[in-house]
Amino acid sequence: MVPGTLTVTCEAVPELSSLRREWLDLEARAQASVFLSWQWVGHWLHLYRPTVHLLRVRQDGRTLGLGLVVEAEERRHGVLRSKCLRLHQTGHPLLDQIWIEYNGFLAERGREQSVAAACLDYLCREMRNWDEFVVGAIDADEAEAYARHTGLFHHVRWSAPCYGVDLNDLRRHGQPYLDTLSRNTRYQIRRSARLYEAQGDIRLVRPDTLAEALAMFDRIGPRHLQRWGEGPDQSGFANPDFIRFHREMVRAQWPEGGVDLVSLTVGEREVAAFYNLLYNQVVYFYLGGIEVENDNRLKPGLLGHSLCIEDYRHHGFHYYDFMGGNERYKQNLGQRHCNLVQLSLQRGRLKLRLEHMARKARQKWLREEGSGYEH
Repeated sequence: MVPGTLTVTCEAVPELSSLRREWLDLEARAQASVFLSWQWVGHWLHLYRPTVHLLRVRQDGRTLGLGLVVEAEERRHGVLRSKCLRLHQTGHPLLDQIWIEYNGFLAERGREQSVAAACLDYLCREMRNWDEFVVGAIDADEAEAYARHTGLFHHVRWSAPCYGVDLNDLRRHGQPYLDTLSRNTRYQIRRSARLYEAQGDIRLVRPDTLAEALAMFDRIGPRHLQRWGEGPDQSGFANPDFIRFHREMVRAQWPEGGVDLVSLTVGEREVAAFYNLLYNQVVYFYLGGIEVENDNRLKPGLLGHSLCIEDYRHHGFHYYDFMGGNERYKQNLGQRHCNLVQLSLQRGRLKLRLEHMARKARQKWLREEGSGYEH
């Protein structure tokens, strides 16, 4: 072996205690999101027990990169079967509804590109028995780099912008958060606050015990179901596996400060509750349960987020991340900072080329139908 070269190995995952030590050691040298932390990945492995391949990138005996790959067959259109490799996902829709974001290979800071390139080369050259490598949700620029490096056909399955609030920037400028918002959004929040104040004191309330934290998480469920629906790919609270994952996350991480639950109360009434992941002084807003008010001038979601943002700024957090989604409230409350995609890198299989041709034909037909084009 030439000194200084990167080597990639693939093996079954060792005992979680051993992998935990190695992952945490690399994590301390990385610049990763909560979704590539042991806080998330270790919990995923412990709870779901997926059958995974561990990719390890080393240089002169030093671990520079890690990734967990799962093999799963995907069936589409009732007839097409595709052998997929997935990064940090199982390929099972109910288990993947937890929806990892800011995905990628865990890499030492500054070595992200070389680690990803080494892993992709290994997957393409040494693991031949797959049709698609599916990774998401991942930064769109990083996804494009994956596609360029491999030269494989790439299909974007899903795309969404990300919005957030730079709390450090607010502190640097000594600027109240509301002053950074549009005139209309400021007005809606302030009017809502005045109307709620007529009903009782407005407070942010956090649980004092683990039992209270779990109860607050459970109270989010009915409101989330009401907002997003009970069907597939709608509210995770319709999915027992989703609920189990996050209740156990609260149980494990709330005492350690890795999870925060915040309730917006007016008098004795809870009008909104938020479930956030905390990591490296970044707040990741994961989900919330918002009361549907009869008076449309009352905006518990906008008011609750604005109060949380000021609270987290006061406590020294760096960033409030709304994560992926094109919902109007995210656009109104935050600044766009990246785009996330779910990417499929596809080998040149005939079945996938035919699927791509059919997809393009359908898209063309839909465009023509939408424009009223007549043959």
